[in-house]
Amino acid sequence: MPHHLMNLRHVPDDEADEIRALFEEHQVPFYETPPSRWGISMGGFWVHDDAEARRARALLDTYQQERLQIQREAYEQDLAEGRTGGFWHRLRHKPVTTFAACLAILVILLLTVAPFVSL
Repeated sequence: MPHHLMNLRHVPDDEADEIRALFEEHQVPFYETPPSRWGISMGGFWVHDDAEARRARALLDTYQQERLQIQREAYEQDLAEGRTGGFWHRLRHKPVTTFAACLAILVILLLTVAPFVSL
C-alpha cells in the first residue's frame, strides 16, 4: 500500500530538489505525484513499501530538522543585518506601500462590518 511522505503544497523548489537528491542518495525508491492543473492537489512524495516508508520518514525528519535550523540561522542573520523585520521595519523602509496596505485592510474591514453595525 502506498505511503504518503510529504505534501508539496507551499514547499519551495530548492527544498523539493534537496529531498529528491536525499532520497536518490540513500536509494529510497520513491515516486512523485504532480500538482493538479487548478491547484486542488499539490502533489507529493510517496513510497510503496512499509519498511521503505519508515526509512524515508526517518531521513525526511532528520533533513527537516537540519533545514529548520539552517533557515532559522539565516533569518536571525537577516534580522541582525537589518534586511528583514516586522511592521516597523516595513513602515520605515516602505511607508507608502505599508500605509496603502493598512488602508486597504481598514476599508475591507469596514465594508464587511458596516451591514451589521447601526450607527
